[in-house]
Amino acid sequence: MEPNLQALALRTLAALDLTSLGEDDDMARIEALCAAARTPHGAPAALCVYPEWVATCRARLQDEGLAAVRVATVVNFPDGGADPARVQRETRRALAAGAHEIDVVLPWRRLQAGDAAAATAVLRACREACGTRARMKVILETGMLHEDALIDAAAGLALDAGADFLKTSTGKVAVNATPAAAQRLLQATQARGGRCGVKVAGGVRTLAQAATYFALADAILGPQWATPQRFRIGASSLLDDILAALDAGSARA
Repeated sequence: MEPNLQALALRTLAALDLTSLGEDDDMARIEALCAAARTPHGAPAALCVYPEWVATCRARLQDEGLAAVRVATVVNFPDGGADPARVQRETRRALAAGAHEIDVVLPWRRLQAGDAAAATAVLRACREACGTRARMKVILETGMLHEDALIDAAAGLALDAGADFLKTSTGKVAVNATPAAAQRLLQATQARGGRCGVKVAGGVRTLAQAATYFALADAILGPQWATPQRFRIGASSLLDDILAALDAGSARA
């Protein structure tokens, strides 16, 4: 844990992709998510929701005075299929609804089977649809790849396809973000000059966990690298721990 818990909490809040990807999401839950983005201590980097809630998020964030908070959504999710046309359609619909960032699942099963070309085709279709309008965050589903060599291969395919971020996980499988997987993604972007960001997602619930990932980023890419433009943590319940730390600090001040 960083010596200054308040600084860590503020750093984590600024890097947070506040997420709601529940099968039972409804208007009330999404409106509550948007309201939660307004805190006395600042706002998260983005909200991440299913495509059908993108337009609602854009409107509610505007109402909350939080138009600078980005709206991310997911495509090819969570299955990681291998249909480029489907991915392109999903991406274009999400952009038309107002998404700023597209979190696309790499076809990891096809990569496991040795079909890197199928994975590449999906990512290129998404990149073409995003153009310069949206960031493309590629979900590698590292917990299902099992081998460092496969994680490295997936990261390489994503980087070659023009990924703006490498993302660990969907949060929908048995093994999601781990420090070991995050380290490999950070090393992959370091090898390409550090221009691609990294997003850690799935199972990050506490500031102690967040501190581990920031420490990895700082050690591998330097203490100035992990800004919200290049480093994110996707989580739903982490905000509670962030606010508990910040509220406690305010009470002591």
